[in-house]
Parts: sequence; C-alpha cells; structure tokens
Amino acid sequence: MSVLKRILDPAGRADPYRFFGELRASPVALQEDGTYLVSTYREIVALLHDPRISSDRRNLKGDAARLADPEPSFIGLDPPEHDRLRGLAMRHFGPPHSPETVERLRPKMLSLATSLIDALDGRTRADIVDEVAYPLPVAVICALLGVPEEDEPHFHALADEVVETLGPGEEDRAERERARRAASLELSRYLGGLVEARGREPRGDLLSGLVTYRGPEGGMTAEEVVSTAVLLLIAGHETTINLIANGMLTFLRRPELLDRLRADPHLIIPAVEELLRYEPPVQFVSSRVALDDITIAGTTIPAGSPVVLAMAAGSRDPGHVASPDEFVLDRPRNEHLGFGGGVHYCFGAPLARLEAQVVLGELVRRLRGPRLVADPPPYRPSAVLRGPRHLVVDYDGVAPA
Repeated sequence: MSVLKRILDPAGRADPYRFFGELRASPVALQEDGTYLVSTYREIVALLHDPRISSDRRNLKGDAARLADPEPSFIGLDPPEHDRLRGLAMRHFGPPHSPETVERLRPKMLSLATSLIDALDGRTRADIVDEVAYPLPVAVICALLGVPEEDEPHFHALADEVVETLGPGEEDRAERERARRAASLELSRYLGGLVEARGREPRGDLLSGLVTYRGPEGGMTAEEVVSTAVLLLIAGHETTINLIANGMLTFLRRPELLDRLRADPHLIIPAVEELLRYEPPVQFVSSRVALDDITIAGTTIPAGSPVVLAMAAGSRDPGHVASPDEFVLDRPRNEHLGFGGGVHYCFGAPLARLEAQVVLGELVRRLRGPRLVADPPPYRPSAVLRGPRHLVVDYDGVAPA
C-alpha cells in the first residue's frame, strides 16, 4: 500500500502524522492514479503562489475535466474571475469596506459559548463536539449569512455529504463528484430560496449584501450569490468544528497546557496558531491542476495533471520548523499552512481564529478537571477535513461564567 493510501485509510485517521516523514522523502511524488502529491513546505508554498497552478478542475486533461463542476464557486476559479467574486464577497465581510464585521460577532460568540458551557453544569460527562464545537460555529455562520438557525437540520446532512466526498486522488473521483454534486444541488435549491427572499426584502446580513450590491465593479448574479453562499455556509462551520475539537483534544492530552492557559488566558492566541500548524482542520488541498509543465524539486508535473498539496505534512516539515512534531504553545514566528496561501488564502480565517480563541478559552477556563473518556476518539470519515466525530470528556464541574 502506498504512503498516501495509508494516510487516507480510515484505520489510520487518528494519527496520519506517523506517515508524513516517509511522504516528505519524495517532495513531489507521482501516484498510481496520475496525481502528483506535494508534501514539503517550500514546494507547497511555491505552488500556492505559482500562476501555472489552477484551482479550476475544468483544466484537467482528458475525461477528468468533464467531471468538474460546470459552475464552481470562487474557490474553484482562477484570476481574474476568482478575484472579482472574492472581492465582491469580501466587501461585506472584511477590510477595507467592512473591517468590523468579524469583531462585531465577538459578543455573540462569547454569549453562545457561555450558554453552551452553562448547559454542561450539573453533569460530569459531555460530548464537546456535539454540545459545543458544532453548535457554536453553525449559529455564528447562520447569523452572519442570514440563514435561519432552525433550518440547521436541513443543511447539516447536505454539508456533511459535500465534505465527505472531497479528497485527494482521481481513481474514484467520478462517484465522489456525483455524490457531491447531488448534495450541492439540493443545498443550492435551499439557499436559492433565501436569495430570492433577500432580493425582495433585504436585511442587514451578508446574504442580503451579496444580492443587492451593485458598484463600479458590478455585482453578483443570482447564481453566483448561491454558489458563494453554499461555499461560505459549508466552509464557515465545518473547518472550525474540527479546529475546536482538535484543539481541545490536544490540550486534554497535555494537562500542562491546560495549566498554562488557565494561568495566562492571553496564550490562547498563539495556542490557536500552533493548533493550525500541529493539528490543522484541513489536511490536504486536492483541487489543483497544472496549466503548464512545471518542474519542482527535480520532478516535472505535466500540464493537465491533478496536483494534491499535503498541507498538514508541509506544516510539520523539519526543513521549515524546529521540533515539528511537538506542540509548542508560544512558538515564535509560526508560519504554517493552516489557512493555505496565495490568492486562495482562507476567506474565513479571521472568523475561524476568533471562534477558536473564544470557545477554547472558555472551555479551558470553566471545565474543572476535564479528562478524555476515549483516546483516540472516533474520527469523521474525511481525511481532508480531519477531526473527531465525538470528543467525550468527564469533568468535575463547571466554573461560573
């Protein structure tokens, strides 16, 4: 079995990192299915900034191009179309036009975290994923977009289906693409109804802004608003769930980390950065295509070939970072790949950072004597968006808010 197959094997989901050293021995490696896997930090960064690497799978050679989404969201497009759509979305989300959007959500995040942790009081066991790490990011992204939170059961299963069909490799791509497209289509229908409603009666949410904005650079079509909303709804909570769950698991395995964070709550900021390096919620970027022959690390990737970037392996590359397999709470100059890089640097990075800082900070501060019930915990199937399905802990009580 190849190194990649061992990493993708669900049996190894709890610790894929033991295979990364072997993976990095060949920085650019051709896989059996024709995919080129890149696993070292320097080479990944170079390709993230290389205009000869496309994010549009319609540029694949042969039959594979026909399996690509015919109308991808901006994450699956290249400049200049990517830049136009991302710029229109960012206009309502962050600097320079909406610099306070994320920070204004801090009180809501803290209020939600407080109420979710309050609900754990009077008990001695809880599932951190189901009871804290999942409901908070969902509530925040719903509030930001303008999606009714009571509709969560409707889009939860669809979002999970989309996530679980993502992954590196081409050999079963057709089946995964069909499943992903079916779930995405149903999610698009749901969000399309909300887009129509916001067009008739705009509110003060991001969805309304995307629908109604018309400026010198134009605006989004209804179809572009829907594809952007699908992307933001899924990406806005799926990765953050994993970041919070991976973070709490890491802290519980190292009680001295809990002690240091309780003694100095401000350390939660560098702690989250180290989590993004050490236990990143996104392990692979599997949607890249070579537009031209690219020679890197002594290997030529032919034009039209699929390219997979092993981000988690790159962030633990000993050629880039000292003691890569150790969690260093206040690691200096922490340059990681947790949010990707280049023009596709994670759109929601400021939101995910703040959510993780708030939720993990409150969990560390308020849970008394927390300890794992099962280690390793059960993991979600996805090797790309990797995190515990459940994280059950016993604890002695809950401190006051």
